[in-house]
Amino acid sequence: MARGLETFLAALAVGFVADSPATADPLLRQFAICTGRYSALVEHQWLVDGPASEGSAGVRDSLWTLAEAVAGPAEAAAAMGWRIDAKVAQRGLLDRAYFARDAAAEKRSAQLLQACADLIGQS
Repeated sequence: MARGLETFLAALAVGFVADSPATADPLLRQFAICTGRYSALVEHQWLVDGPASEGSAGVRDSLWTLAEAVAGPAEAAAAMGWRIDAKVAQRGLLDRAYFARDAAAEKRSAQLLQACADLIGQS
C-alpha cells in the first residue's frame, strides 16, 4: 500500500475513534505535533538529502517517546491524529518551499521545526 494512502486511512480511522482532545495534556499535544512535523521532514529528506534524514529521524523518535510517556490510553488516538495533521501540514510547507521555491514557506517550516527541536535541546 502506498505511504500516502496509509496515512490517509490512518487519519480517517483516528477521526472515528478519537475522544475529545480538549482534555489532553498540552505537552502531549505539542510532542505529537512535533513528531508529525519531523516525520514529514524525514520523508522530505529521503527525497532530497538522504543522510540528513538519520538525524531528523532521531529527533522524531525522541519526540514520539516523550509523547508516549505523557499519553494516557484514552489519549492515544488524539495524539496520533495531531501527529498526522501536523505531518500533512509540514509536508505542504516543505513541498512549497522546495518545489515552488516559496521563501515564506521555507521560513515558516524552519521556524516550526526549530521550535520542536528546542523542546528537546536539539539545534
